[in-house]
Amino acid sequence: MQFLLALILAGPLVGAAGALLPAPPGLRGKSPDQAVLRHGVMVTGVILAAAIVLALGFDRDHPSKMQATTDISWIAALNVRIHLGIDGISLPLLVLTALLTFLCALYSYFKMPKGPSPKAFVALILLLESGTLATFAALDLILFFLAFEMVLIPMYFLIARWGGSEGVPGGRQAAARKFILYTLLGSVVMLLGLLVIGLKAGTYDMVALATDNGRGLSTSVQVIAVLAIGIGLAVKTPMWPLHSWLPDAHTAAPTAGSVLLAGVLLKMGTYGFVRIVLPIAPDGIHTFAPYLAALAVAGIIYGSLACLALAKRGSGGDLKRLIAYSSVGHMGFVLLGIATLTPTGVNGALFANIAHGLITGLLFFLVGALKDRYGTADLDTLAGATGAALYGRAPRLGALLAFAAVASLGLPGLAGFWGEMLAMFGAFTPAAGLSRPAFLTFMAIAGVGTLLTAGYLLVVVRRVCMGATPRETRDLPDVQGYEFAAWTPLVALTVLAGLWPAALLGLTDPAVQKLLAGGTS
Repeated sequence: MQFLLALILAGPLVGAAGALLPAPPGLRGKSPDQAVLRHGVMVTGVILAAAIVLALGFDRDHPSKMQATTDISWIAALNVRIHLGIDGISLPLLVLTALLTFLCALYSYFKMPKGPSPKAFVALILLLESGTLATFAALDLILFFLAFEMVLIPMYFLIARWGGSEGVPGGRQAAARKFILYTLLGSVVMLLGLLVIGLKAGTYDMVALATDNGRGLSTSVQVIAVLAIGIGLAVKTPMWPLHSWLPDAHTAAPTAGSVLLAGVLLKMGTYGFVRIVLPIAPDGIHTFAPYLAALAVAGIIYGSLACLALAKRGSGGDLKRLIAYSSVGHMGFVLLGIATLTPTGVNGALFANIAHGLITGLLFFLVGALKDRYGTADLDTLAGATGAALYGRAPRLGALLAFAAVASLGLPGLAGFWGEMLAMFGAFTPAAGLSRPAFLTFMAIAGVGTLLTAGYLLVVVRRVCMGATPRETRDLPDVQGYEFAAWTPLVALTVLAGLWPAALLGLTDPAVQKLLAGGTS
């Protein structure tokens, strides 16, 4: 198990270095570009296989226990250690990251975005994967921060060099700069909070700090630490009103970049709230919980209204931009669940994290395919006067888009339903000491958000999938073989998680109970 986890974390780094080297003569294929893209598929495939084997070997009878752990001294003078491990909270995110990265590599092998050499593209994708995986496995605050920051540079270059400029004020370069400046500023503030905790507690070990449950930190220290750490995590989540970098970044990013940004990178922020803030500074998060919930539901309503405005005829809304704003709303449900400080709410938040990764990853794949076929993601251009008629022109593509839309709006039986429902259940009975009338109000506002979400997604389905089919444009390519291979796992897992939520909740619930109880099962 230790070897597998080490392979999962270090393998992409080795693969990134290998991508920059010349391919051996027998593996070059038709061209060097094809060889390096195939290299990316092979490396991410090996990492996914190792993650699946790790999941199969995980002790499901004790999901609250840290497993596959490694703990060695790294920087003795600062008491920083290479402490790694997984439990029921981090394992699903680890597997999700490995899966989405492999699917992006597979998709890019057949549909490489326009830009510089594929060598750099593959190396950046692998570097991004390594940093994300390390974030979910790190059990030392400084190691967590370094992994957290490791993903910024690869994503910056993916947006700036392989992105598009359509629908982005200032172009892809401006979107990339906005992304890096926002996230770096948030990270600087977060580092201050992590240092406050480590210096005051005398350790950066996340397991030891969670077991101590804030007893070694005064309330004032916890409040300061939560404020600083929370700002950094909220930028990455993103939480309204710190979200404004997200729509431009998503709109400009290539398809693989959008999938990884929505499916994985946004989860790093909410994961940090659960792994660090809740168990290490319980008094501090209790102070800020009502404000976190208020901002969460504001994000739900704001994101939904923004999507409704973009979906309206004549607004010139970009489909990628619309899905980006929908992520602000969906991540609002995750933050609401965390803010309840209850096992029900936090489990709902973790479930919604995974569901959002699957569904929104699929949506960005589908919109990327639409943009490849039409040459644009502008909704008015796609829909024309009567609708894009995707059901008639490319029925499989239209059916998949409709499926992803109803999954995203939270249709019962699909993955999007359970997380949002559990988050609202948590708000119905928040933790002791929190104002129940206030959280009931937050729950009601979130309920309105679900109606608005259904509204804009049904408008999108109506405008893109329905309408009159022009006789001269019936030859729109339907789902290709490589697209089917890349999208089928996301569809299957969306259905599986919706029909069998216990498979995921059985992993997260014992670990959440332990975190909220101060490290004791």
